[in-house]
Amino acid sequence: MTVISTLRKVSPSALMLAVVAMAHGQALTGAKLVEALQQGGYVMVMRHASSPQAAPTKEAANPDNSGDERQLDERGITTATEMGKAIRALKIPIGEVLSSPTYRVLETTKFANLGEARVIPELGENGKSMQVSSTTQAEWLRHRVTEFRKGTNTLLVTHNPNLIASFPADAVGVADGEALVFWSDGKGGAILVARIKIEDWPKLHP
Repeated sequence: MTVISTLRKVSPSALMLAVVAMAHGQALTGAKLVEALQQGGYVMVMRHASSPQAAPTKEAANPDNSGDERQLDERGITTATEMGKAIRALKIPIGEVLSSPTYRVLETTKFANLGEARVIPELGENGKSMQVSSTTQAEWLRHRVTEFRKGTNTLLVTHNPNLIASFPADAVGVADGEALVFWSDGKGGAILVARIKIEDWPKLHP
């Protein structure tokens, strides 16, 4: 992707905000962040919402959790729901929603209600209970955040080890439900311009 082709995919106002962000690090906050996201052209990579470390017992598992996988707790359900409400209220356009195949991630996308999620194996847990993330998965994710869409934002929902393996400098301390927001670096790659904790989305509403 060339510099010219990348820059043509975003509006002038979004371009200006992102240039400022690139010059000063994570500069998009508050009203500037909302304005930028309203213009579209960003990729957001999110860790799934709050989920207990242990899988539920068969008795406590949700009826549709046939694999008895980890599922969202009450906080996870509430924050994912409120995040989705805030994004819709702010009129932030969401195009593709890409999800890990795990139950807790699919629950996050369901309660956020930002569009039907497409399951992507590379966003999954790799059959290792997310203790490690494969090199292939990290390479896929680093490439995917360089694919920007004019007028809309892309949301990817995954797991902490994937984020750490893919963006070791940018994802340090990423919390449950926190999103990393990427924009073009002008060289065919991506640069982090914001981090948004899941509980902060409603606070962005004017």
